[in-house]
Amino acid sequence: MSGIRSVVEWLADGVRGIPLSDEVVTELCERLVGAGIPLWRVAVFVNTLHPDVIGSSFIWQAGSGVRITAAKYEILETDEYRSSPVVAVYATRQPIRRHLADGARPDDFPVLHDLWAEGATDYVAFPLPFTDGTVHVATWTTHEPGGFTAKQFADIESIIAPLTRVVEIRALRRTATNLLNTYVGRQAGERILAGHVRRGFVEEIRAVIWLSDMRGFTALSERLPPQDLVDLLNRYFDCQVPPILAHGGEVLKFIAEGDDPREVCQRAFSCALDSRRRIDALNAQSAEPIRFGLALHTGQVMYGNIGGGNRLDFTCVGPAVNLAARLEKVAGQLGQAIVASADFAGHLPGQFIQLGECPVAGFTAPQPVFGLTGPSQ
Repeated sequence: MSGIRSVVEWLADGVRGIPLSDEVVTELCERLVGAGIPLWRVAVFVNTLHPDVIGSSFIWQAGSGVRITAAKYEILETDEYRSSPVVAVYATRQPIRRHLADGARPDDFPVLHDLWAEGATDYVAFPLPFTDGTVHVATWTTHEPGGFTAKQFADIESIIAPLTRVVEIRALRRTATNLLNTYVGRQAGERILAGHVRRGFVEEIRAVIWLSDMRGFTALSERLPPQDLVDLLNRYFDCQVPPILAHGGEVLKFIAEGDDPREVCQRAFSCALDSRRRIDALNAQSAEPIRFGLALHTGQVMYGNIGGGNRLDFTCVGPAVNLAARLEKVAGQLGQAIVASADFAGHLPGQFIQLGECPVAGFTAPQPVFGLTGPSQ
């Protein structure tokens, strides 16, 4: 028991010093094998709060390491999911064990057919009950002739409680990260998790500012059914957010002092062109064409916690943000989809041409406005 006791103590101590969940699973499996448990395959299934993903699986296999798979919500409608022993554990909150060593092909869970065909001799699924009442699952499989012995089964059972606490702590952290990334953005979320939560905690940084708007939204909202309007908005955002991510940025993506402003402006410009192409493609097959305006600017902003009481917004403010907002309105007046300020256009010579100077609300002097050069842009 001394070998398994050391694994229990390691889990109870919180698996210190291992930051990544897949590394925790790898270390756990290697320690269990070292303690005399002949594992072939281990899988940990953890649900989470995420707009696209219902949960993740961490699957370790001897000699292959850990494979992480994110399960989309669509999996809930598949026969594979409904007929899984993992779903049965969710429903009953009880362990499931299937001896496969006697050569009889299991007939109640199709996934066991595949494991049996690969030489599995024993399969165990344990619930991992979290303190909030939700149930998650860990499964254990061996190739050992005769399957797990009584002692080996008892050893696995003995680590379930401390393992559950470790998994829950990691899952809570991942859920917090998912929610912050979803609602405030990755960089802001990282700052918040790092402890930057005090009101007034702001810093002045240089930012590339992307400010876009769907034109005619008020008229659309009066004409379209609510769900159709939401679906159209989501398709519109799908034309903008993915290009930002694909070019190494994110919504509310800021650059630190020292970064090459021209290189970052070029990425933002490429995002803008990609977004316009996607919107054009969407309009070609949509009954409700989308008109949009986008202003690009670069300048100093104040970035951090602003608000009242315990209700804060991690956001950015400053004259540069105001100018971007005003230029987006000017774009509509000029009939342009994409415009830029002089500061932004100056970093990309040859890509923009000055359209003129326009009076901009809040600024005493007229501001130069730049549009794209040439129709191919």
